[in-house]
Amino acid sequence: MSETEPKKRGFFSRLFGRDEEAATPAPAPETATEQVVETVEELKPEAEEIAPAPAVETEAVVVEAVTPEPVAPPAPVEEAAPPAEPEPEPVVAVAPQPEPIVAPEPAPVPAPQPKRSWWRRLTEGLSRTSSALTTGITELFTKRKLDAGTLEDLEDILIQADLGLATSAKIAKAVGDGRYDKQIEPSEVKAILAREVETILLPVAQPLVIDATKKPFVLLMVGVNGSGKTTTIGKLAAKFRTEGKSVMLAAGDTFRAAAIEQLRVWGERTGAEVVYGQQGADASGLAFEALQKAKANGTDVLLIDTAGRLQNKQGLMDELAKVVRVIRKQDPNAPHAALLVLDATVGQNAISQVEAFRETAGVTGLVMTKLDGTARGGILVALAAQFGLPVHFIGVGESVDDLEPFSARDFARAVAGLGEAA
Repeated sequence: MSETEPKKRGFFSRLFGRDEEAATPAPAPETATEQVVETVEELKPEAEEIAPAPAVETEAVVVEAVTPEPVAPPAPVEEAAPPAEPEPEPVVAVAPQPEPIVAPEPAPVPAPQPKRSWWRRLTEGLSRTSSALTTGITELFTKRKLDAGTLEDLEDILIQADLGLATSAKIAKAVGDGRYDKQIEPSEVKAILAREVETILLPVAQPLVIDATKKPFVLLMVGVNGSGKTTTIGKLAAKFRTEGKSVMLAAGDTFRAAAIEQLRVWGERTGAEVVYGQQGADASGLAFEALQKAKANGTDVLLIDTAGRLQNKQGLMDELAKVVRVIRKQDPNAPHAALLVLDATVGQNAISQVEAFRETAGVTGLVMTKLDGTARGGILVALAAQFGLPVHFIGVGESVDDLEPFSARDFARAVAGLGEAA
């Protein structure tokens, strides 16, 4: 074999090699190539051992290795890149904000109610007394002729309303005059009732007159426990202040701390000066001090409160007499008016109250309260018929406007269930 003669390739070279002129095959997958190289490297010593054997000068038989069709490696599957984690935003310290305060929706403002007239307040206040009378009259005289039995029943109805025996008999007689054994309508009986009641009340329906020449004009307020005496003083003070008068209040009910405080509140409301002492202080001494101050200040009206006392408690009644005596040491004509405050709900017991207080304190007039809480408002008619004392005010409610000067006609028509007088 000449040197120029191309060296024959070994068996494994021929087996795995390719002719130089052959077209270069597509590169095998990287992994397969590495494996072949590693195999060739391992077998190379064996080839070297075989190589020295004398070659037979025969035509080389080229055995072309059948190269399998290269299998394209599977395209690498590109894994979706994991989404980049968002960079954390810088934390900015924010002061906690208070939750917004949601203002509640304003409550609807009620439409102002028109002020009720005195007549309406009076009829509403006397409704229980009126209803007791008018219901009985209607049932008694509906489709029934007037006879002795009817008149007796009518008299019973009037007595139950506390009009008194004498007054009830007088009214029954007036209804029967000229109508005996005749049918009479309930409305006619009500009209007769109103007329008779008004006749009895007219002489006592007198306003309270404040004599401006007397400074101060001293009003002594008396009555039993719970009659509404202190409240009445406050209402009168408000009325006098409305009229432009200067007012002073003396808290002479020294037995009750609540009475002292109540009068102080009325003083603040009305702008009236209040003279008061410690609970349990001497009532007559306080009245004396108040009169001195009122004189020094030129006060128009001095209202003196007193402790509530039962008319049958002689010791307390004597104490009231002492208050009157002490006042008269400064002014022989004082008190210029002594008003007895009566609770209408006591009924016939009011008669004994008038008798006792008139004797002890020289009562000059009456104030009837709480007519709105009873069906016995007829007691005012009985008192007027029996004593003839002026009735200055009546009360039918809690407000200042519910204490009004007494009107005989309005009272009579309201009690009888009739409309307002023209």
